Amino acid sequence: MLADRSFRSLENLERTASTARVLNLLKVSREHDRDWDWKEKPLFLTPGLNRCLLIKHRLRSNEYDRFMDDRQVALKIVIPIDRRDLKTGGRYIFVGQIKYEEAILEAFGIAPDHPDCMILDVMDQMPSLDPFLLREQLSRVGVEPAECYFSLSKSDFQSMMEFVRVEITPLVNLSVSTGVPGMRSIERMATKILSNTPGDDTNILGRTLRLSAAEYHEGVFCWKGFLYYKWSLGVLIKDIVAVSAKLESIKPIGPADTISKAYINRSRRNIHSRILRTCKEVKSTLHIYDTAYAALTQEGNPVAFREFLLRAPSLFSRLGEQIGALQHIVSFTNYRFGSRRRVVGSEELMDILMDFEGSLRGRDDRG
Repeated sequence: MLADRSFRSLENLERTASTARVLNLLKVSREHDRDWDWKEKPLFLTPGLNRCLLIKHRLRSNEYDRFMDDRQVALKIVIPIDRRDLKTGGRYIFVGQIKYEEAILEAFGIAPDHPDCMILDVMDQMPSLDPFLLREQLSRVGVEPAECYFSLSKSDFQSMMEFVRVEITPLVNLSVSTGVPGMRSIERMATKILSNTPGDDTNILGRTLRLSAAEYHEGVFCWKGFLYYKWSLGVLIKDIVAVSAKLESIKPIGPADTISKAYINRSRRNIHSRILRTCKEVKSTLHIYDTAYAALTQEGNPVAFREFLLRAPSLFSRLGEQIGALQHIVSFTNYRFGSRRRVVGSEELMDILMDFEGSLRGRDDRG
């Protein structure tokens, strides 16, 4: 377990980090430690682990030798030195690092067969930590922690708010025209949708759609998920175009044999086509939501939207993987090939391209 003074900006990380990259369990514990759900349905059974920061970390060149495999991304467990003062930094462990079992035992007193280690393994395999994909993947292995673990970060919440306001305006206008009380405030309804505690404003819609309380609770979570992925794609599109162009223009330094040059050229073409295909598939899945929502708000047909809410959980996993892969490619490319880090050898470039191809590989392509 190593000290990481680069986390001198833990406070800044807490304030600005993306939901898909950071799960701030310390913040969750601060805000919900008096809640029954947080106490009775913790994400991790180990108290110390349940107050850490979990980060999808893009490995730096000096960190590759901490692993036996050739991964580009690792799940980083950051243990704040002082939970009351994040300026002091933290200690950290990478899930799956060399001597990981000894490190996790030393830090938290748990062995590899502990249920918490299984959860960490699940999260390590995920392309991102976005709350909708995380909830789905944990549910698959029988883990159902409290809803407070699946909130948006402050920065993402603020960025999404305006998007959601625009998105739900047709629904609010519909409610006004039909005389439904309690749904006249776009701001209030947007806040309720983005929170984990939908109230009377949105429950009216649940009754209109003839959903049980449990079905509607699940449905609102799924609706929020689709809004999140639609917003995420909109944020990513411009960056994806720029990143695709950057990958095409990178020229490795030093000698490269004919086979390496051929692989790099072929891989670039594959990545470009896979990015286009992934964006097309994401848009196609999001179109299912758009069609159902338009039927509700433009045609006054609630049946299609009800069916969407019931079907949405089955669409989450693949959609989350695809958005996560695009986010990974954008963030890693910008990090590795930013203005100060343009030089790359052919071997490293091949490793990066191979990782990107793997991230974009569809389920049907997997052996």
